[in-house]
Amino acid sequence: MNVNKHDGQQGQGGDGAQVSTGTNGDTAGLPDAAIPELVIISGMSGAGRSTAAKCLEDLGWFVVDNLPPALIPTMVELGARSQGNVARIAVVVDVRGRRFFDNLRESLSDLDTRGVTRRIVFLESSDDALVRRFESVRRPHPLQGDGRIVDGIAAERELLRELRGDADLVIDTSSLNVHELRAKMDAQFAGEEEPELRATVMSFGFKYGLPVDADLVVDMRFLPNPHWVPELRPYTGLNEEVSAYVFNQPGAKEFIDRYSELLQLIAAGYRREGKRYVTIAVGCTGGKHRSVATSEKLAARLASQGVETVVVHRDMGRE
Repeated sequence: MNVNKHDGQQGQGGDGAQVSTGTNGDTAGLPDAAIPELVIISGMSGAGRSTAAKCLEDLGWFVVDNLPPALIPTMVELGARSQGNVARIAVVVDVRGRRFFDNLRESLSDLDTRGVTRRIVFLESSDDALVRRFESVRRPHPLQGDGRIVDGIAAERELLRELRGDADLVIDTSSLNVHELRAKMDAQFAGEEEPELRATVMSFGFKYGLPVDADLVVDMRFLPNPHWVPELRPYTGLNEEVSAYVFNQPGAKEFIDRYSELLQLIAAGYRREGKRYVTIAVGCTGGKHRSVATSEKLAARLASQGVETVVVHRDMGRE
């Protein structure tokens, strides 16, 4: 995978930090400026939650691992009363909490009622990748019981289905290593000021499968494939000659113009709805020529429109 500015993966389990609290949290009466930022990290076991949490900790966030969801509002209250000492809180919530996990929906509703701004980061990964990771560390899946690892994974997916749908940011770590996941988290959270909207433009090859974390998918297979031009075949869409070939084809420039206009409309809607992240997947057959060249063009257009943009070439170099 090739990344222009970011990308990332793996990790499982965690330290299970404990927090001692007394009463039900209540941010009423506190100034808005005192209420800390809140990020909830969740997702599949083995998909990289611990790595994502450690990255936020390195960025100065106060991180609590394996906190029972019912205590999240109390944690926010403690941060609000810290006189600015705890301005950003990240909480790792997952199925290790067992029966406590059932309280998550109620806690999220409680936070919304109190006007607490919170974001959910969901770490996703393919079944094959998760099985390999559990087998490599020789540990059982927390939900497999007397069954197989795949049984635990299936049970966890079903349990997390609704939370994944509510996530503000979904990161697929199937093909990412630890360093790439840290880079992706850095790209999303390192800035002191949150931009209105951040976009990841990802090129990919359809023959390797759709990116599971894509919000929008573009199919560039309507353009002639440079793979069949012998002098262009060895190169990628980052090469000027390949890019020129792609955008000299009928309809290529018009597509960029019109799709960029459509993205402006979509971006405005995302901002109104409070959505901060969008992943645009641009595909061709192998993820080497057309999708790469188009991703670079779209990213440049988005950047010119004030959208902070990262380019990821998922499958470039796999052939």
